[in-house]
Amino acid sequence: MTEDAATPPRRPLDDLLLYRLSRLLAVAGSMVIRLCEGRFGITRREWRLIAVLASRGELGSSQLAEAAQLDRARTSKAVGSLVAKRLVSRTALAGDRRQVRLGLTSTGQALYDELFPLVTRINAELMGTLDADDAARFDDALLRLQAHAETMVAQAVLPKADRGRHAAAAAAAAAAGNGKKNHTTRTGKAKAVSPPSSRSP
Repeated sequence: MTEDAATPPRRPLDDLLLYRLSRLLAVAGSMVIRLCEGRFGITRREWRLIAVLASRGELGSSQLAEAAQLDRARTSKAVGSLVAKRLVSRTALAGDRRQVRLGLTSTGQALYDELFPLVTRINAELMGTLDADDAARFDDALLRLQAHAETMVAQAVLPKADRGRHAAAAAAAAAAGNGKKNHTTRTGKAKAVSPPSSRSP
């Protein structure tokens, strides 16, 4: 059976740009994760928020989520953890206690000052495989790819992810499966028989 002439040829996953970038991030980024978690006791997501606050100063929660390119729920959870670790402070705005400003504590700033040079060194060593001209072209290519990706997202008509719906469907399917298994056991049609033990009683 031959493929339709109009169907583009299938390409290996390794040929796809996004997959190759994700592999690079997984390998090189693992060093950053080990530093964050093993030495500094924070997650990579928490590190991202710390780095944003260090570079931009105090921000509101929505501003921080946008700057870090995280959804608000994940940002809120990470901020709560950082506040508990006394790395980030919450300050309510005068006249509206619902609005808060988030900023690094002195401990959070000290962590950033120690960790950022280590992360910079990893990035510099990785980029060291390129000469100056290649590095400049690569940087330009990344800027153009980022800009085009943002245009594509703005123009695309895509369904929104509904994690709650998928989770509910999975839970319902699991419950249905358990119910069917329990019914089968009760009716005796497919009762599991345990294999004899190899050990003496």
